Amino acid sequence: MKKESKRFWEIDFLRGIAIIMMIIFHLLYNLNYFSYIQVNVFIGGWELLGKITFTLFLFLVGISLSLSAGRRKKEHTFSFYVYLKRGLILFSWGMIITIASYFLIPEAYIKFGILHLIGVAVIISYPFLRFRWTAIIVGAAIIALGIYLQGYRFETPYFYWLGITPYHFTALDHFPIFPYWGIVLIGLGIGNKLYKNFVRNFPFFDIEKNHLCHFFTFLGRHSLLIYLLHQPLLIVFLLLLQKFT
Repeated sequence: MKKESKRFWEIDFLRGIAIIMMIIFHLLYNLNYFSYIQVNVFIGGWELLGKITFTLFLFLVGISLSLSAGRRKKEHTFSFYVYLKRGLILFSWGMIITIASYFLIPEAYIKFGILHLIGVAVIISYPFLRFRWTAIIVGAAIIALGIYLQGYRFETPYFYWLGITPYHFTALDHFPIFPYWGIVLIGLGIGNKLYKNFVRNFPFFDIEKNHLCHFFTFLGRHSLLIYLLHQPLLIVFLLLLQKFT
């Protein structure tokens, strides 16, 4: 059977917007961290920008999982191995970022960042790929539990990846399973409704060929590469700038 290569431009478009938002947020975060400017990105509008950015990213991961499941069912290639392999690849990229950040900023290196989370989420979301409301309800419960856990600190240092944060924990980027997997599951459930059987099940205008739209969809199609490159390049640039100024 010939493989379906169709992409839904609106998903790439939204992912492209999230990429721009992410770069802006990380640039400000890095400039503040290296004391080039004084701006607290964890309050007010900048905090809101950061939250909207990662929420949109993770929500789109869930939508993409629903699209992948729908396409693979049509192609008769639906299997756990596919998601296990994809998840492990993403998690491995996360570990590369962990190692790189350890050498660049050892006091606050990334232990379980957004790529670690997405890699794990791709694997453990497999039982929910066929469901709508179950995924949404479980996702909401995970978010609620994660928010509850964020109000506490624990003695054990081993379960930070779950959301059980130890005392004096620091990291440039931290996205534990609880609550952030919940956003992926909600996206998955909504995606199973909006794109059931790999078909857009709602009326939508098409501006895919608009130049601005094309720019954002291009970014969205290459979001992983951009994510992998942008932060290391920003950090290296600022470290060199700090060293020679």
